[in-house]
Amino acid sequence: MKNKNLNLPNFLATFRILLAPLMLWFMIDQSNPLFDGWHTTWLDYFAGLIFVIASITDFFDGYIARSWNQMTKLGGILDPLADKMLMLAGFIGLIVLDRASAFAVFLILSREFFITGLRVVAVSEGKEVASTMAGKIKTVVQMIAIGFLLMNWPFATALLWIAVALTLYSGYEYIRNYIK
Repeated sequence: MKNKNLNLPNFLATFRILLAPLMLWFMIDQSNPLFDGWHTTWLDYFAGLIFVIASITDFFDGYIARSWNQMTKLGGILDPLADKMLMLAGFIGLIVLDRASAFAVFLILSREFFITGLRVVAVSEGKEVASTMAGKIKTVVQMIAIGFLLMNWPFATALLWIAVALTLYSGYEYIRNYIK
């Protein structure tokens, strides 16, 4: 009998979970003797490459799960966990590198923890709090902001604050939908 949890979407989410600490390592351990002789820009590039690969798997695991009818309860846990771990690694690394406002990161992560808790309560009550379009957009904007901040590109800080606004708004939508 085939285990339905052993599928490509769940593999991609697990792969993203494994990439998150690797990306963080490149960001925060730049004085590691293993990196002697490397310019810090290259470590940023490697962290950025890992982040892009992980972000792409986020798109494909959801797309494949829906289009190939491979949605599982395990995938419903792994996918948001992988997203949160990737964002957490990115934001912690950016704070350590002094490229992101700790207050902005605090607002984003507070919302993420609160909504995760709300979803757990909803499931325990037999309710489903589905993802909203605002939630999907905030994830994309957060990913773009992290990428820009990693690369020290122009407008990175402005993108971070746009991500904060979208994050708080999508949190409001989740709360509103839960109350309904």
